[in-house]
Amino acid sequence: MSTTKNPVLITGGAGFIGSNLADRLASDGHDVLIFDALRRPGVERNLRWLQARHPSRISAVTADLRDERALAEAARDAKAVFHLAAQVAVTTSMVDPVEDFEVNIRGTLALLEAVRRRGRRTPVIFASTNKVYGDLADVPLELVDDAYAPVDPAIRAQGVSEARPLDFHTPYGCSKGAADQYVLDYARSFDLPTAVLRMSCIYGPRQMGTEDQGWVAHFLIRALNGEPITIYGDGRQVRDVLFVADTVQAYVSAWERIEQVKGRAFNLGGGAANAISLRQLVAHIEHLIGRKVEVSYGDWRAGDQRYYVSDTRAARQTLGLAEPTGWKRGVALLADWLRAEKGGLPEAAETPSVEAA
Repeated sequence: MSTTKNPVLITGGAGFIGSNLADRLASDGHDVLIFDALRRPGVERNLRWLQARHPSRISAVTADLRDERALAEAARDAKAVFHLAAQVAVTTSMVDPVEDFEVNIRGTLALLEAVRRRGRRTPVIFASTNKVYGDLADVPLELVDDAYAPVDPAIRAQGVSEARPLDFHTPYGCSKGAADQYVLDYARSFDLPTAVLRMSCIYGPRQMGTEDQGWVAHFLIRALNGEPITIYGDGRQVRDVLFVADTVQAYVSAWERIEQVKGRAFNLGGGAANAISLRQLVAHIEHLIGRKVEVSYGDWRAGDQRYYVSDTRAARQTLGLAEPTGWKRGVALLADWLRAEKGGLPEAAETPSVEAA
């Protein structure tokens, strides 16, 4: 348990984004309490790294989101809460939708209730997902340079905005979408200062990517290990990718401006300038490592979006965000980190469990 009076609580704080956020907050002089089940491969290593870098700032509770007593105790004295812990994979939700519900909806509601009952208006910032918009099958697409692109020139230029109607697909989409809406409603119904960041594809150091989640790191890990990559679909699907340091800045800015942004959701990604297809990423990885990568193709998976790019104008303007890191530079930085850390990385893809997004 925390040894500090008023720490910042990060659920899923030993995960990829959580550990980067914890490092930033501790470096800025905040005491940080990490609440994490430590189930995903590599996260214990992240926690050790944090504790070694910030021995007087980082404390941790090893517990599951479904442990409501432990969650309430962790939230009791928090001055702010970043809620990143979740069941993070669409594929896992298809296998066990009940667990997906229990973690993502019930866990989020338990956290909101723990904060509300304290009566102190503690900020809660929630990690949501672009999956709340569904598979976007109604958006007409065409092939441009071997990648899908919207026919609508406005969407092609700017991406998908927050005005897009919600359309939950798959149990994961339903659970994250419902949690997203609970977080926003607690601002309306109970005047809690909450905000939601609907993330696209985040990548960077400390990411232990798998086939199911964290595909940029997964592709790099496989390529650096000389292993083949399986792409589900035709590889022409497009995502906007955002480097983790830029992501962390968005979370910090949301906290700093919480009274201005309370009750709002923002799409958070690399935007149109950092929109790439899976095939384009593979080609860039081949350039970085100096050799071809073996690629095979499988069937499309449930809920797969052929195109998703975040319209980041609202987030950038309201949160005061700078231009994001260019994707080629960011991928090269991640490759350098993976090379340096290779001895501690997983050798094969493993299905993620109940950890941070």
